[in-house]
Amino acid sequence: MSSQLTAFEKEFSYRKHMTLFRSQREANEGDSFQPIPGLGSGVEVRRSARRKRTISAHREGANVVISIPANMSKREESEAVREMVERMNKHDLKKKISDEDLALRAIALNSQFFEGSATPRSVRWVSNMRERWGSCTPEDGSIRISDRVRLMPEYVLDYVLVHELAHLIEIGHNPAFYELENRYPERHRAEAYLEGWIAGHGHGESS
Repeated sequence: MSSQLTAFEKEFSYRKHMTLFRSQREANEGDSFQPIPGLGSGVEVRRSARRKRTISAHREGANVVISIPANMSKREESEAVREMVERMNKHDLKKKISDEDLALRAIALNSQFFEGSATPRSVRWVSNMRERWGSCTPEDGSIRISDRVRLMPEYVLDYVLVHELAHLIEIGHNPAFYELENRYPERHRAEAYLEGWIAGHGHGESS
């Protein structure tokens, strides 16, 4: 079963635990914060006179620190905190996608786009793949996905999986392969995202 929360669960968690959000004008490094279910950490809001418009969030130990402009209203602060907490929540949840979840996703995509003809024997995350998004070994039916893809949008993850599944049918990048890959409707959108990622980070390509 997937560990991801539904939109309703996120909203319920947010409303129920809003009282745990604490705001202060200056950072207090010695303070402690109770955990927020679904996020797994406390939330500290820091106001900065030097910050004019931008809002940022980062982790300090088990806490999430959200930095906002000093002149932001309480209503704007509430909206900003909610948005940043949800972003961090999604970030953490995506990190929890297990190898089993990944394999189930691949099986579903195989059924949807390849009528079950590209069934992998194993699908797993790998942390040592820095020049490719994924790879497969048709001889043993194994697929490996770079953990860099773990935090990308779902349509990008699905594209990388479809790409590798297609290689289980057609090994090379030939017309038959691209015909299979084109069955995924978000292909071009996902490729554009990955190209933008490469432009910003300098490396990484699909297999």
